[in-house]
Amino acid sequence: MSDESTSTVGEAAGATAGDLSRRTFLMKVGIALNAVVAAAIATPVVAYLLGPVIKRKDYLEWVALGGVEDFPIGETTLVSYHNPFSNSWDGATANVPAYVKRTGANDFTVFAINCAHLGCPVRWFKESQLFMCPCHGGVYYADGSRASGPPERGLFTYEVKTQNGKLLIDAGQMPTLSNRAANGNGADGPCSGGEWPKESAEAAMAKIVKTIEPYKPQRG
Repeated sequence: MSDESTSTVGEAAGATAGDLSRRTFLMKVGIALNAVVAAAIATPVVAYLLGPVIKRKDYLEWVALGGVEDFPIGETTLVSYHNPFSNSWDGATANVPAYVKRTGANDFTVFAINCAHLGCPVRWFKESQLFMCPCHGGVYYADGSRASGPPERGLFTYEVKTQNGKLLIDAGQMPTLSNRAANGNGADGPCSGGEWPKESAEAAMAKIVKTIEPYKPQRG
């Protein structure tokens, strides 16, 4: 075999080796990029699935709403607390309103402000002793139980406790049917929809009319 043939064979072998090396490199780069994309897609999915198991400690925080003496017996008071499960960019939305009802020296009920229908904020009318939703006409009695309208249950409530003269709630997550805050201690009470209202529908409607009457436009 001549030197020219040997050189040609050597060049061909070198070219083939170079192609294989480039091909292997590109294949490895492709695998790495696919792995990065797969990780980016899988991370939020895994976090969603494991979220209830490995909750942030913020979910377990008790937040003070104020001193016990700040809430008169027999009154329902609108308060606001800073949600511990929030970010610096949340701004004013991190402040969550709620209603505190005190019925005795150590008897407190804290209602979520959200209507149990679609979550609109309800208003408390002291004159008629009713919570009313401006969005779809949901009405609740003073104890949070459903009076009329589209909601199928009463207002959601927080777990509460008193400590060192302060009223605290188990905050960090909004009370709903999917978490412990919504169900209280598991008892079947008026807010869970398990107890029929003690007042007739006619009496409830009369209260509603009495509440709305002053706000009707006057014909001149």
